[in-house]
Amino acid sequence: MTNESTKDVRWYAVYVRSRYEKKVHHYFLEKGLSSFLPLIETVRQWSDRKKKVEEPLIRGYVFVRINYQKEHIHVFDTDGVVKFIGIGRTPSVISERDIDWLKRLTHEPDAIGETVLSIPVGKKVRVLAGPFKDMEGVVRKEGREERLVVYFESIMQGVEITIAPELLAPIEKGSPEPHVEARKMERHEVESAIRHLAHS
Repeated sequence: MTNESTKDVRWYAVYVRSRYEKKVHHYFLEKGLSSFLPLIETVRQWSDRKKKVEEPLIRGYVFVRINYQKEHIHVFDTDGVVKFIGIGRTPSVISERDIDWLKRLTHEPDAIGETVLSIPVGKKVRVLAGPFKDMEGVVRKEGREERLVVYFESIMQGVEITIAPELLAPIEKGSPEPHVEARKMERHEVESAIRHLAHS
């Protein structure tokens, strides 16, 4: 089974049983489904030893890229799957941007803090540089190293990261996304060129 050549393919978040994230991810791959499980490496301490282990970045969630109408049944009949994340019976589509952000977060395990279950109150900012460039979030704690919560509305979960305050810029209310601003600039340049040609 494959979904790569099928149109209307989107990312969805699937809620799974406790400690079933890796199993469900493996089952999806066995079925030929495109699956993504964000994992971060952490150090577990036992009484006699320490060990590096990979744990889910967001517990209980596995992401799958499918044509929902055609392939959702293959997700539901997977052992450990509880439900699709969404509103009522409508699953929430996870944007490619959010998947990219999740992948980038897993590459910086030392910066990762706790998972946040509700939208925090605070100053909304955008990251200017570094591995988290262009990510947006809410400053949870200010200081020499700030705590920034990158919140994913589609799954109603957030991830706290530690970041230097000089890498953050406030987002003014109503300010456009960087790619939107770029499109506006391109359009302005085209319109200026047309006006120039009309008067030449």
